[in-house]
This record gives sequence, C-alpha cells and structure tokens, in this order.
Amino acid sequence: MNTYFASDFHLGVNAKLSSAERERQIIRWLNFISKDAEAIYLVGDVFDFWFEYKTVIPKGYTRLLGKLAELRDHDIPIYFFTGNHDMWVFHYFEQELGIPTYRQPIIREIHGKTFFIGHGDGLGPGDHGYKFIKKVFANPFCQWLFARFHPNFGIWLANYFSGKSRALYPEAPGFLGEDKEWLVAYANYKLDITPTDYYIFGHRHLPIDHILKNKTSRYINLGEWLHHNSYAVFDGKDVKIKFFENEGGKVWGNKGKHYKKFGRM
Repeated sequence: MNTYFASDFHLGVNAKLSSAERERQIIRWLNFISKDAEAIYLVGDVFDFWFEYKTVIPKGYTRLLGKLAELRDHDIPIYFFTGNHDMWVFHYFEQELGIPTYRQPIIREIHGKTFFIGHGDGLGPGDHGYKFIKKVFANPFCQWLFARFHPNFGIWLANYFSGKSRALYPEAPGFLGEDKEWLVAYANYKLDITPTDYYIFGHRHLPIDHILKNKTSRYINLGEWLHHNSYAVFDGKDVKIKFFENEGGKVWGNKGKHYKKFGRM
C-alpha cells in the first residue's frame, strides 16, 4: 500500500491544459492511484481560488469533488491542506466529504518514517510582503467582510485578481541553490528543532528531491499540475517523485536529475 502526495492543481485557471481538461486528468490520476492508495495528501492550492459562503461554494469542480467523495466512501483516507490560493476553504471538505482540513504543517509518522507536511507558503526567510498579506486574508474580520459580497460579485472579483491566464503561471525556474531556496533553508532550520525524515511541501512549483544538511533527511517539493503533473509516493520504505502523463518530467535537487541553476546542465 502506498501513500500519495500532490499539490498545486490550481483548478480554475487554464495552463498547458484548460482547467476542465486538467480536472479530468486529475480524475484519471486518482483512479490510477486508488488501486493501492493507503492514504492521499492534497497539499494545498488544489484550487486557484476558493471561498466558502455559508451556503454557497464556487461553481465547477463537480468531477473532482465527486471522485473525492467516492474515494472516501471506499475508506481511503484523504487529507486536505489549504494553500495561499485556497486558504478560504473552511468546513466544506470536513462536513460534506469527511476530509480533514489543515491550515498549518503537521508531523505524521507513516510506517516508521516521520513526515513534516505543509503547503509551504510563508515559511522560511524572506517573502515578508506575502506574509503580511496572508495575515490579512487569514483575519476572521476580513473574511467576514468579503462574505458580505454577493457570491456572483465576490467570486468574480477574486477570479479577476487571481488571473485566469496561462501567462501568470510560467514554468518555474530550476533549482536555485540552497542559499536561495527558502524551503530548503526552512527544512534545514527545522532539523535542529524537530528532526524529520521527509519534509513534504508544495508551493514552489518545481519537483525537487534534495538531501538536507544531516545527509539523511530529504526535502521533497511536489511540483505542480500546470506543466509537470508531478506527485510523490511513499511505498513504506522510500519516497519517489513521479509524473502522470508526462514522460519528460524532471526532478531537481541534489538527489534528482538536475541541480544547477535555471536548467543549465
């Protein structure tokens, strides 16, 4: 039995595939992994925008929500993490689908290995502007104010600023080196506090497998589904990054195939 991790579907925005086509691709992936899935972790930015009104959720995503409900009905555990694009997921997944929702990273033991799992936004040094904006968006009063908008206007406004354009999601640059990869720095920092075998993040939009400073723990970035269709699987012994319907997928980092900056071999 395998444990699967994926993030950054960004459903609602068009990229290499349209959002609707990518949703169908994700359903094919879920069908593929459901044969041996012990658990599935969706590690943030599943949606490019999401806001739950008290009785309204965004239009669309029916196939994905139905598939997740079906997997839960077959007793496959699913864990949902909010990202910076879908931080306004509140209680829908828990109440309607039986899927717990996490807003902060968690530590979990799986078959004798420890995993530090979180979306990754706002962690590590730098990015102070975003960290401030995140605090504003996470403020309950700000959320209450946004909920005063009629859903037709509120969701339109959010989608307008989120940007339904492929140009806003170019393929991420290659591995920048340990000194510039904030999540590598954060994982190395956490090693001194809570040593963990695997640090699993999304957000960076690049499939990365990188051995950390203690030479045994690893930082795994799940990449995204706008260009890479990448995910990670733990078979009880090791974590590997794989690609779905993408034969040319590349893994970056000192344990991956590519290491130098911006794709230069």
